[in-house]
Amino acid sequence: MTDEAVVHVIDDDDAVRESLAFLLDTSGLKVRTYESPLPFLEGFPLQEPACVVTDVRMAEMTGIDLLRRLHETDQRIPVIVITGHGDVALAVEAMKLGAADFIEKPFDDELLLAAIRSALQRCTKGAPSQTERKAAMERLGLLSARERQVLEGLVSGYPNKTIAYDLGISPRTVEVYRANVMTKMQASSFSDLVRTALLAEGFPR
Repeated sequence: MTDEAVVHVIDDDDAVRESLAFLLDTSGLKVRTYESPLPFLEGFPLQEPACVVTDVRMAEMTGIDLLRRLHETDQRIPVIVITGHGDVALAVEAMKLGAADFIEKPFDDELLLAAIRSALQRCTKGAPSQTERKAAMERLGLLSARERQVLEGLVSGYPNKTIAYDLGISPRTVEVYRANVMTKMQASSFSDLVRTALLAEGFPR
């Protein structure tokens, strides 16, 4: 991460936007704020390393629409999606569109800052390497057939109860399988689990 790196915060809630800007500024990060993705998109191409922190639900243009626009124009910039508890399926969709991470509200400040620093490092590092993809495949290979079914449900954005119903098992059993999957996939968070699964060749998108 370089001193020139900029964090672009996009949120149509003034209070949230200002709070995030204050947090980043006091943490030594350069920040620019926008109440909509549209003025942010007008600033391309960017001249410095950067990442985006955006809400998933906004009136003028959603975080998902922003990711689609970036994908269509081949703009490679890490995007962290902030999501409400009920938006996990949308957040998973965002990961499939190339989001670097998603963080559920309410979130810990240090968790967000760690995600931002990781995204900025990824920005300078570039696309995932073949070694990272191979590691994801190896971890996926450690899963039992049932664990893989649970993982596929999670990566589809389904809650535990839906996965349990689809597989004919109890929600508590899904929780046990989910914990095993997190351990075997060496995932530190749900977003990390989704990211690793999507790196694995042949895993359902």
